[in-house]
Amino acid sequence: MTLTLTVPNMACSACANNITNAVKTVDANAVVEADPKTKLVNVETHVSEQTIKEALAEAGYPAA
Repeated sequence: MTLTLTVPNMACSACANNITNAVKTVDANAVVEADPKTKLVNVETHVSEQTIKEALAEAGYPAA
């Protein structure tokens, strides 16, 4: 399943790396594309959207 989430406080490439790492903690095989310019995160994963959102929130990047 592919998720597209908006993460308003993603400001730079370091934030994008942190978001990618947060998703990988709950799904090591996830494909993550995080774009600080658009504030969008695309995730190809097999885990639930809620699980991904919880991982992002725990990392300090709650999805809108």
